[in-house]
Amino acid sequence: MEIIAVPSVGWPELVIVLVVLLLLFGAKRLPEIARSVGKSSKEFKKGIREGATDEDEKKEAPTGE
Repeated sequence: MEIIAVPSVGWPELVIVLVVLLLLFGAKRLPEIARSVGKSSKEFKKGIREGATDEDEKKEAPTGE
């Protein structure tokens, strides 16, 4: 089995990506997109935490046998 190395992303690559995003979506739309991505990430993490606590509660709850 071969191990494939993934190159790291540096500052020049990030600047290029940001410029392309700016050209595609425009300056007014980028803050809205960033906000929605942040909210989605927050909700996802909240769901993961709630799912983990639900699983823990199910394991600890007595089955009544």
